This record gives sequence, structure tokens and C-alpha cells, in this order.
Amino acid sequence: MTCKCILKVLMVIVNSSIFIAGGVTVIVGILIEINGKTVLEALNNSKDISPDFVPWFSATYSLIAIGAVLAIMGFLGCCGACCENKCMLMIYFIVIFSAFVAEVVVGVLFLLHQSKAEILLDNLRTKVSQDIMENYGENNIMTKAWNETMSLMKCCGYNNYTDFIDSPQVKNTLLYPPSCCSETNDECDLGKAESELLTGCFDTLMEWVKNNSFLVGGVAFYVIAIEVAAMIVSLILYKE
Repeated sequence: MTCKCILKVLMVIVNSSIFIAGGVTVIVGILIEINGKTVLEALNNSKDISPDFVPWFSATYSLIAIGAVLAIMGFLGCCGACCENKCMLMIYFIVIFSAFVAEVVVGVLFLLHQSKAEILLDNLRTKVSQDIMENYGENNIMTKAWNETMSLMKCCGYNNYTDFIDSPQVKNTLLYPPSCCSETNDECDLGKAESELLTGCFDTLMEWVKNNSFLVGGVAFYVIAIEVAAMIVSLILYKE
């Protein structure tokens, strides 16, 4: 088997996988969007969530867009290699090159504006805490969303149990969310929540990212390597 045939087979295999991954990503994004409409509606109707904050919860659109780009890229690469279509191969190269440049730009901007990112996170922390304090236990949709999030991530509030101190639920029942106490079979009162002091959901997420930083970095390096290899192979096939 010639080198050209090997490259074509590799292009077909890799891009078929990319096409399938893109399709799955689009489907997952659509399902999340459909099931999350009630949560987004509650957040949009909340007087404490500013217009700048709401788009953070609309990331499903980005997920769908990324999946669509992956599916298109996989289709172009697979068909371009099979049919030896130079137009498809060139479009494929341009799409990957554009994605590569965008990733580099985003990475550089993040490194240059880390301080602004920290300020944004602090503002986010304040707004979410305020929303919990004024709506938890009163807005059923928002309450259910937080309960499911805390149960899934094994955390308590955005910061910790203090987010709920002046919330409608605590004022009316003197009880905190079950997730704020490890013994969920018993009622979670202030004493138990204070003594256990479970970690907030934001810190839990950051801790997961920190503990899996090697995995995250490895995936990023793998993606970049695949992109560079795909660009090289597409150019080789284009010139044949």
C-alpha cells in the first residue's frame, strides 16, 4: 500500500470519527437546550440576574455550534480524501486552520487578561449568591435546579451554606438544603450545616479542574496535534 493510500485511509478514519463526534455533540446540545429551557426561563425572569450574566447559562448554543463545525469538518475531510476532491480538501484545511488560530488567540487573550477574568468571577459569585438568598425556596424552578446541581456535584450552594441564610426557605422553615448536610436522611438545620461546612459548587468545580489539569492539558495537546497533522495531510493530498 502506497503512502498516499495510507494517508487517505487515515484521513477517512479520523474524519469519520470527527463527524460522528460532531453529530453527537449537536444532539447533546439540543437535548440540554430542550431540557434546560425551564431553568433559563427562571434565570431570565429573575430580577437579580443582569443581562450580562444570563448568556453564561446559554452555553448550549455554543455546544451546538461547535458540534456543527466538527460535523462539517469531518464530512469535508472524509469526502475530500475519498473522492480526492481538491476543493473539499482546501476548505477542510481552511476550517482547521481557522479553528487552530482561534484557539491560539483565545489562549493568549486569557493569559493576558487573567485579572479581568478573576474580576468577572468575583462579580459572578456575588450575583449568584444574591439570587440564591432572595429566591431559593420561593422560585420553584430555580430551587429545583439548584437542588439537582448540588446533589449531582455533592456541594452546598455557590460558596457554602451561608448563601442560604436569608433565603425564603430558611426564613420559613429554618431548614437548609439536604445537600448542605452529609446525613441527608435527617433534617439539615443551621447547626449541622455550619458544623459540616460542605464546599460550595464553584470551589468543587475548580477543585475538579485542578485535580484533572494534567488530563485537560493532555486533551488540549492531543487536539492541537491532531489539527496540525490533519492540515499537513490535507495539503499533501491536495498537491497529489
